[in-house]
Amino acid sequence: MEWAEVPFEIVVKETAETFPEGLKVDEAAIHIARQKALAAQSIVNANAIILAADTIVVLKGRIIGKPKDRTDAIRILSDLSGQKHVVITGVVIRQGEKEISFADSTDVYFHELSRGQIEFYVDKYQPYDKAGAYAIQEWIGVTGIKSVVGDFYNVMGLPVSRIVQELSKF
Repeated sequence: MEWAEVPFEIVVKETAETFPEGLKVDEAAIHIARQKALAAQSIVNANAIILAADTIVVLKGRIIGKPKDRTDAIRILSDLSGQKHVVITGVVIRQGEKEISFADSTDVYFHELSRGQIEFYVDKYQPYDKAGAYAIQEWIGVTGIKSVVGDFYNVMGLPVSRIVQELSKF
C-alpha cells in the first residue's frame, strides 16, 4: 500500500484462521479475511475503512496451510517442486456495514527443486508463517519460480492494484 501511496495504519488483533468445511477455496480465503476485518473493526473508529486479507495456497485442489515446523516446510516445498499451484488472496474492505469482498487468483509454476535447495531456503528464511511455506520476494522466488500468471503482488499477499480500484468505491 505504501508503493501505491495509500495512507494506512496497521491494526493487529488475533483471529482464528479457520473456515467452515465445504467452502470453495476462494470463499475460504474471503471468510478468513472477513473474520480479520470484523476483529479489526471492533477496535477502531467506527468510520474507519478496514482492509483485511488472507492468502492461501492450493495444490491440486488441496489447501496448503502454513508449515508447523521445519519438517512440514520441507514436505510442503517438496510437494510444490516442479508443480503449478494457485495462490488465492481473499480481501474484505469494510466501513461500517458497507462491505466489498473478492478473491484474486494467481498461478505459480515452480522449477524442480533439489532437497538441498529446499533445506537451504527453509533453514535460512524459516518460512513458518507463510502459506505454502514460501515468500515469492525471497531467495526461493528468484531461484525456484519458473513463472507467474496473474498478479505478482497477489502472491506476496495483497493484490494492490485491485484493492486501489475497490477503495475508490468508498
